[in-house]
Amino acid sequence: MDDTRPLGRSALRVARLGVGTMTWGAPSGLARFTPAKLSYGGADGADEEAGAFAVSLTRGATLFDTAAMYSNGASERRLGELARGSRAVLATKFPAGPRGRTEDLPRALEASLARLGRDRVDLYQHHYPSRRVDITRLMGLMADAVSAGKVTAVGVSNYSAEQMRLAHGALADRGVPLASNQVQYSLLHRDPETDGVLDACRELGITLIAYQPLASGALTGRYLSGPRPRGLRRFMPYFRRSNTESVGAVVALLREIGARHGVEPTPVALAWLMANESVLPIPGAKNARQATANAEALTVHLSADEVEALDAVTTAWRPRS
Repeated sequence: MDDTRPLGRSALRVARLGVGTMTWGAPSGLARFTPAKLSYGGADGADEEAGAFAVSLTRGATLFDTAAMYSNGASERRLGELARGSRAVLATKFPAGPRGRTEDLPRALEASLARLGRDRVDLYQHHYPSRRVDITRLMGLMADAVSAGKVTAVGVSNYSAEQMRLAHGALADRGVPLASNQVQYSLLHRDPETDGVLDACRELGITLIAYQPLASGALTGRYLSGPRPRGLRRFMPYFRRSNTESVGAVVALLREIGARHGVEPTPVALAWLMANESVLPIPGAKNARQATANAEALTVHLSADEVEALDAVTTAWRPRS
């Protein structure tokens, strides 16, 4: 039975759930001190990375997302090693650093392919808008890469609705669909519902890939009764003492719903996102245990009443339009 579906209106077929691999790999030098590493640390060792990959793949979370910028390429290299010879769908992003320019894309793509050990990447994404990158020209280079057989599907990340429409139009002129826009989205970060991004995704047939779908771990409930997480993420709003009661109410409902389905809060929080046909969450997994919990979301089917209850309890986290 094929449990995949097209990513947006592209030819690339993906599962309903992916895996974020930002913390994977063994960086050296200054790459050990990137914001991502300072916020989340690394994975729990090479063996646990391998375990997380194997569990995810076996249980049906087959899309693995990385970026050239993550640990200066170390994440791409490690993912490439683990995925060699497998059926994993790989996604990565351009550029490799904050000073990336439009014309750097062809060379950056070749470098990413080399680190991944592949001659084609399944999903190639522009990591974030920048004054140094002209969206229309960049999409032309993306379309060139598709024509050359080096990229299967084109995506963007952190794009506003307006920027997404611009990219969509530029690609359409070349007969290439914009497959996805990767943005932050969770029960505790509902901006895509009010900033026009989710509506534009539905209108244009684009998949919203949700990063930080567990609100940096806040929705697991792990940090409610214990110390705040280590690293820079401890300063995120989810972990402020002033928000303990609000977050606690959300986690309590996740536990209540999870008990009905025989799972912990994590799969329920992910299933809430997956209840929207336009959304594909990519939670991170630093070890096999986390990967197992994430993948359980593929077995959870929330009722309309459960989705509505979670909507209601997180109203305070939904900004006004």
